[in-house]
Amino acid sequence: MRHLPVLAFSAILLSACQTASVATPPAPPPEQAAPGVTPSTFHMPTGSGCAGEIARFQAVLDNDVAIGHTTKSVHDRASADLSRASATCSAGNEGAALGQLHATKTKFGYPG
Repeated sequence: MRHLPVLAFSAILLSACQTASVATPPAPPPEQAAPGVTPSTFHMPTGSGCAGEIARFQAVLDNDVAIGHTTKSVHDRASADLSRASATCSAGNEGAALGQLHATKTKFGYPG
């Protein structure tokens, strides 16, 4: 009977050690967008006129290559066409710049 308090105390200590040694599960990895899906952080550029229209289409192209909807070579060729449209826009010829933008979209299969 003299050992009963010692055994009880030992059991309490042992159970405390066992609960302290239980590891918590690791945190789940951060959620990632599925391949081929536009990330939630994507935002269309603002702006008006030909500069805004060109910037928005460039953003679409950049997103499409990033998520695998188009190839880098198509992106680069379309971006080169947009660069020319942007220069036309900067020169003050909005109508011609919008025409070049429309031609680029059509050439690469995007809705006008």
